[in-house]
Amino acid sequence: VQLQASGGGSMQAGGSLRLSCAASVHSFSNFGMGWFRQAPGKEREVVAAVNWSGGYKGYADSVKGRFTISRDNTKNTVYLQMNSLKPEDTAVYYCAARLGLSLYRNGLDYEHWGQGTQVTVSS
Repeated sequence: VQLQASGGGSMQAGGSLRLSCAASVHSFSNFGMGWFRQAPGKEREVVAAVNWSGGYKGYADSVKGRFTISRDNTKNTVYLQMNSLKPEDTAVYYCAARLGLSLYRNGLDYEHWGQGTQVTVSS
């Protein structure tokens, strides 16, 4: 499984970005997907997760109401729409994949990781 994240960049507070993660894998719909982030000097944290169908989603409290995770199984892609960005959202964002039908919220559950894309939000 190869995951390619894209869409990061620099943005002023209050702006929006959409991250994409394209998966090179057969049967993408067999995988739960997640977005994680790691800021300098901090531990990696889950941002959002989605189950195989997109019917179940979970979010970190810090991003609820601002971020939306979605997936398109016909395109083997998962997205993270980030609105109302804050400086504290600055981090490297990673997508991850886990074979299975559940909603996986813990980074330890994930088997495959993308390379990360930098998101920088200035005040």
